[in-house]
Amino acid sequence: MRTKCTGRSSVFFNNPPRLICGSTIVGDVEAQGPLGSYFDITLEDDTWGEDTWEKAERKMFEHAVRKALDKAGLTPMGIDILLGGDLLNQIISANFAARELEMPFLGLYGACSTMAESILIGSMLIDGGYANRIACAATSHFSTAERQYRLPLEMGAQSTPTSQRTVTGAGCSILADSACGDNGQFSSIYVAGGVIGRVVDLGITDASNMGAAMAPAAADTLKKHLFDTGRTVADYDYIVTGDLGRFGSELFAMLLADSGIDIGNRHLDCGNIIFYSKQNVDCGGSGCGCSAVTLNGYLLPRMEAGDFNRILFMATGALMSPTAGLQGDSIPGIAHGVIIERRKN
Repeated sequence: MRTKCTGRSSVFFNNPPRLICGSTIVGDVEAQGPLGSYFDITLEDDTWGEDTWEKAERKMFEHAVRKALDKAGLTPMGIDILLGGDLLNQIISANFAARELEMPFLGLYGACSTMAESILIGSMLIDGGYANRIACAATSHFSTAERQYRLPLEMGAQSTPTSQRTVTGAGCSILADSACGDNGQFSSIYVAGGVIGRVVDLGITDASNMGAAMAPAAADTLKKHLFDTGRTVADYDYIVTGDLGRFGSELFAMLLADSGIDIGNRHLDCGNIIFYSKQNVDCGGSGCGCSAVTLNGYLLPRMEAGDFNRILFMATGALMSPTAGLQGDSIPGIAHGVIIERRKN
């Protein structure tokens, strides 16, 4: 009997894990955005002293985890499982970082939904009694993503109006069983439940229009969650999407409206708030790091301060592949959600 499940897609935890701290690393462009003062570490340059962008990205993942451990007063030995991933083929950034961290590791690929996916799976593992402390991390890098998915930067290609800038950033959240009694950056933030998304594909083939590829999945996941639970949008202070950007956010609202759901002013998109429009980033931010740094650097501290009490953090991923694109395939999307609540102890 699926006693912890509500409907087909939503889950609630009998023993909600505490989210005890979050860490962030960003590039210089992200640090110049409206959230710049909220981030822990800013790269000195795009390679962060490494030989390549890819090596810089794996370094970001590793150091985001180490920074979170410092905030929690833990060592790598205190973490039962590391969960995480990135955008590069075979999640090489996460894999090589995990080699250095020497933790039991489960690599994840949910594209830009990876931060929410890792927190959801980590919470399930803690609630199920399989772990006491879990590190959840995700990273992306503008230059590595452009090289893999679109055109090398050396070509100087011009972006299209629907394109988004992949965030150079890494974020890590530490989850702990409430019985552990850990101190940390946050004392009152819990993961109450979540919703598992499904792959949705409306046939988008433009690798420079991620918002259109992800918005249908975001709308589907939210609708499934509301149907499962009987909740409404008004039950949340914010419905936070990962990186739909301006165009994707408009499409998200339209798709919900077609189903009789008014998202109103309760929608917040990480890709819309991480950059200023004057930074010339077209439709906003994207990438694994976009929602990871916005959640850990900006949203969770605000929640701890009492600015809001419940959010549905619903990171969105475009499951694109250079190989599939060369074969003429479309770009499916997925969105996973976690219910994060502020509770008085």
